[in-house]
Amino acid sequence: MLHILQLVSLDLKSILLFFVVFLVIADYFKHRKPPNYPPGPFPLPFVGNVFSIDAKQPHIYFTKLAEVYGDIFSFRVGRDQAVFASGYKMVKEALVVQAENFVDRPYSPLGERLYPGNAGLFFSNGHRWRRHRRFTLTTLRNFGLGKKMMENAICEEVRYLQEEIETLKGDPFDPRTLFNNAVSNIICQMVFGRRYDYSDHTFQKILQLLNEVIYLEGTIWAQLYEAFPAIMKYMPGKHNIIFSHYERVCDFIRNDVERHKDNFDPNNNRDYIDAYITEMQTGSCDPTDGFNESNLIFNSLDLFLAGTETTSTTLLWALVLLIKHPEVQDKVQSEIDSVIGQSRQPSMADKASMPYTEAVIHEIQRLGNIVPLNALRMAEKDTTLGGFFIPKGTALMTNLTSVMFDKTEWETPEEFNPGHFLDSEGKFRRRDAFMPFSAGKRVCLGEQLARMELFLFFVGLFQKFRFSVQDGVELSLEGDVGATRTPIPFKVFAHTR
Repeated sequence: MLHILQLVSLDLKSILLFFVVFLVIADYFKHRKPPNYPPGPFPLPFVGNVFSIDAKQPHIYFTKLAEVYGDIFSFRVGRDQAVFASGYKMVKEALVVQAENFVDRPYSPLGERLYPGNAGLFFSNGHRWRRHRRFTLTTLRNFGLGKKMMENAICEEVRYLQEEIETLKGDPFDPRTLFNNAVSNIICQMVFGRRYDYSDHTFQKILQLLNEVIYLEGTIWAQLYEAFPAIMKYMPGKHNIIFSHYERVCDFIRNDVERHKDNFDPNNNRDYIDAYITEMQTGSCDPTDGFNESNLIFNSLDLFLAGTETTSTTLLWALVLLIKHPEVQDKVQSEIDSVIGQSRQPSMADKASMPYTEAVIHEIQRLGNIVPLNALRMAEKDTTLGGFFIPKGTALMTNLTSVMFDKTEWETPEEFNPGHFLDSEGKFRRRDAFMPFSAGKRVCLGEQLARMELFLFFVGLFQKFRFSVQDGVELSLEGDVGATRTPIPFKVFAHTR
């Protein structure tokens, strides 16, 4: 009897071993690289390289991999293979030269759960994406994008922000909440037709949820969900916070859509939501265009999110860098005083006369490195990149950190140096390797708005206040890295000048 049990046990072990070996071999053949495919670190069966990623500084990890494997390398996350492009020349080749080939997003389990059915402005592809991007750009321009009326709205919000800071009477404060609210109010006026007071606790909570979501989307929890969605959807973890927070923000937007529908006037479109409702009622009836209420909510969410996070985070980095470099703060304020003075509000017309301030803003964006890793793209057809073969359907990640710190493009890439954007005569100069808004067909939809906001908010803040921190406090340049890179929370003093 014992002998029979031993034989059965041996057979079970043999079957299990055979099954494991079979799966490993099947995984190898399924993910076998084609000839002339980019090199990369050796992946483990089933999980790939996902557990080797530096969770705190993934952009640095991928930048270092490029030093080992070259400006084009491959990397496997779970079942999916991706190719990374690094350095200005290679990123430009992918996003600009081959813009049409790398315009679509690859399938994303996280994106499909958040934006089901090819929805939204960020995750959608093909005809629907092009139709909605064109509609959104046209609509935002109709409501002031790039025009004097938008400049006036930003200047008004700058005054609100200045007044709010003045009420603190020089006491230390965390600028994150105020900056988020102020910047968000600009896109809120265009999308929702209203601004929100800094004391509106409901809106403050929504902004807090957005901050948490943006951070979590760049962490290992999101990467694990992307790599193993069938398992992770049933597992506890912080990835579930992403879904619950998104739902709460969507409910907030859904309520606003209902408010618009209650007092909608097709002859008086007040904002993006009204314009979208009009398009649903009187525009194309082609269902492939995707003009429906669900997509209205997702588009509004994308605009709300993108129109808040990056600009407010850039202003936070402005405080960090100019407090750490008081001589730069002195020089900026000297230029503001000579061109504008301390009483008149700044305008976009002043920018041409303020090359140093413009250079400082650009250098803050470069060193602040707000979006360290770009969103994934996908090869529409077989192609070559950097001499390597990239099969149709391959996911492509363009490492923007490697562009903003490219040693062949920047004189002192690791230093805060406004001179990167000044010529020998002290005039502002543009740099091709400056890509904070990405490039190509998917370049940031709100780039024009963000540039206007950054100049007017930045000048408005440093025109009125001298910023500092408590003696002995050293602000960190490391940052918290999620989908964006934000300064580690800090408090500042704002002394009226």
